[in-house]
Amino acid sequence: MIHTQENYRTETRKNMRDGSGDVLITHLWDAEKDLKAPNRMVARITLNEGCSIGFHRHENEEEIFYILSGCAEADDDGKKVFLNAGDTILTGNGAGHAIANAGTKPLEILAVITKYTL
Repeated sequence: MIHTQENYRTETRKNMRDGSGDVLITHLWDAEKDLKAPNRMVARITLNEGCSIGFHRHENEEEIFYILSGCAEADDDGKKVFLNAGDTILTGNGAGHAIANAGTKPLEILAVITKYTL
C-alpha cells in the first residue's frame, strides 16, 4: 500500500499537552484503518520556532521520536537533552517526555506510538 503526500490527513493542535504554540501532525498512516499492528500513531510532527509538546507519560505503550530535521530540547523523564537530525528518543513503560523546538528552523519529527500487547 502506498500513500502519497496529498492524501495525508493533517491536524493542528494548540498548546498540545500544555506545551506552547501550534503542533502540526501529519498522519502518515491511519492506525485503525491501515495498520494491523497495535500502533496508535505513525506521523510527522512539525514544531515551529517557540513551539513545544508538554510533558506527558506513556502508560501501556511506547513512543519513538526520530528527529528528521532541526534541533530539539527534550525532557527524557526528567533528564534534559538536546537532539539533532538522526537522533532518537524512546519513551514508554510509564516514563514521560516533552519536546520543544530549540532552534529557529522548523523541527520535524517522525513519531510512532505502539501499544503494548499482553
